[in-house]
Amino acid sequence: MKAKEKMDHFLSVVGEMFPDAHCELHHRNPFELTIAVLLSAQCTDETVNKVTADLFQKYQTPADYLAVPLDELEHDIRRIGLFRNKALFIQKLCRMLLEDYGGEIPQQHEELTKLPGVGRKTANVVVSNAFGVPAIAVDTHVERVSKRLGFAKADDSVLEVEKKLMKLVPRALWTETHHRLIFFGRYHCKAQNPNCPVCPMVDECKEGKQRMKPALNRKAK
Repeated sequence: MKAKEKMDHFLSVVGEMFPDAHCELHHRNPFELTIAVLLSAQCTDETVNKVTADLFQKYQTPADYLAVPLDELEHDIRRIGLFRNKALFIQKLCRMLLEDYGGEIPQQHEELTKLPGVGRKTANVVVSNAFGVPAIAVDTHVERVSKRLGFAKADDSVLEVEKKLMKLVPRALWTETHHRLIFFGRYHCKAQNPNCPVCPMVDECKEGKQRMKPALNRKAK
């Protein structure tokens, strides 16, 4: 099956499996989403949501984050991995927002990536979820699923994975595909113990077929 045909099949399958896939980071506006995505690096959305439940009550504007000492902000996000670096990035980001953007999150991707702690993935999440601009953000789940199913090569960089997905998926479907890839990787094609025995894509997955060989061999005996 060619890559485009495989992707069309996958989009159909994952659409049925996760029709309501969405951003699971809790937020009320573009600013909170940006902070939440920054905090989510090397951390689960579940943990981030627990932290931001209180954080977003205490800090509601960029000025709020700059009104406290750095060590206080560190303490407020201490349950997040790399909390010291992230606290520093948050304050630097808020300072830049106030100095260069009138305290508002910029809507342009290239401007977003100028903000401290905001890389391409974070910018893609923000423009797509906060501003409705089609984008595919490649996190660990998207990267894993893309490589397991052969949409990208094992040694492809994150940017290369993103570019290949953009070619295979119609632009209008980029954002929903991003969410469905995440759900597929987070709840089905997991890093450890993926659900290969009940996976509708297992025949298109080299790793999945390898995992299934022992079970098939036992049945054949």
